[in-house]
Amino acid sequence: MRSPLNPEAVTLNTPRPLRRSLLGQRWADLAFLHWPVDPALVAPLLPVGTTPDTLDGLTYVGLIGFRMEGVGFLGGPGVPYLGTFAETNVRLYSVDEQGRRGVVFRSLEAERLIPVIAARLSLRLPYMWARMRITRAGDVLTYTSRRRWPGPRTATSELSIRVGGPVDEPTPLEQFVTARWGLHTSAWGGTRHLANEHPSWPLRRAELLSLSDTLIGAAGLPQPSDPPVSVLYSPGVAVGFGRTHILAPT
Repeated sequence: MRSPLNPEAVTLNTPRPLRRSLLGQRWADLAFLHWPVDPALVAPLLPVGTTPDTLDGLTYVGLIGFRMEGVGFLGGPGVPYLGTFAETNVRLYSVDEQGRRGVVFRSLEAERLIPVIAARLSLRLPYMWARMRITRAGDVLTYTSRRRWPGPRTATSELSIRVGGPVDEPTPLEQFVTARWGLHTSAWGGTRHLANEHPSWPLRRAELLSLSDTLIGAAGLPQPSDPPVSVLYSPGVAVGFGRTHILAPT
């Protein structure tokens, strides 16, 4: 059995370079909203072989709105129309026995049906087809989503942020919730880790102007009643994904 890596050696600001990028895309106009949550509460929701990643004894649930742009394969150009769409995800933070930190998606709303079906079939990711829109008026961005399939159709989200000044030195929390280079998912008989590669986030602080959301509750988590403890914006980064690695049978 391979000896596990020291988790402290795998820092949050050090991605593991990909040998080959199989899937390229750009994530643009991201709004990051985060709330603290008890690790014991979310542990049963994570894939086998992973545990909640924590910061000062807490883990976090994130509501992330953004635009996916130019999805393409093997270094090729982005797929027209189907490769660009709005997305909003609900996510948790995980670490596996080899010290690889990642995210676990509880739901991913997306505007295009074919990418939703492809992601659900290939990696068993919980993509949902939704009616979505991202608008911008000056420094104010608004993200809206209403689920279409597979339901519940009452799962909706609308949030508005005002973009502020640049984050020159991210706080430990800001680094914890954004510096992630991989995801964990249960698919095809095992827990899998899918690595990605991108530059460090260009982050800006943001003010939450309004929020009406039921996506977090629909994802099996307590719907927050308090304001988020962290609100950030990023204009985006280019991203590459490699192949998946199986961690543990399910």
